[in-house]
Amino acid sequence: MVLRHCDWNEVEGSNLINPELLQQNANWYQKLLYQFAIKNFPSAAFPIFPISLFFILLLCTFVLNSTPAVAANVSDGILKQAATEMTVSLGNSANELKFEPNNLKFDSGKRYNLKLTNPSAQKHYFTAKDFADAIWTQKIEAGKVEVKGAIHEVELKPGAEAEWVFVPLKPGKYSLHCSIAGHTEAGMTGEIVISN
Repeated sequence: MVLRHCDWNEVEGSNLINPELLQQNANWYQKLLYQFAIKNFPSAAFPIFPISLFFILLLCTFVLNSTPAVAANVSDGILKQAATEMTVSLGNSANELKFEPNNLKFDSGKRYNLKLTNPSAQKHYFTAKDFADAIWTQKIEAGKVEVKGAIHEVELKPGAEAEWVFVPLKPGKYSLHCSIAGHTEAGMTGEIVISN
């Protein structure tokens, strides 16, 4: 490679500056600056990397920040749905150990209000852990108390009532039982089906 410096006499002696000579000198200074940058600042050798990293981080920030907004829009749509009501009795006034009805069917993505009642003289549990894991619970209301979050079983004392508002998410068949000793064995069981 031949490096040629601009000779002031050449420039001074001409009426116009020689563009070819200026270009050669500009290229020479550009190469010199690049070599200096590589020796002293190794990351400057790959100027594309910091720029692409910046855009990747920017994209990740956009995606992560928009996810709650998208989730909020989806949940807002679900919360605006009218809840389909269904009533399940845990036992009955004759003190029979059973759920009435004992086969429950729900559609995935729809909002439900499951009214649980206990007309019997003894307490009962609505226990369906796998079902509870397959739904999103909006709330459970009992008397003047509202409970939010993951629920795996509900205890109803004699004469008690509760409302469980939820949205089924995961299709499947789930078992239901009363977890009080002897109640499951006596037939207090059921099945819950979530369809697409």
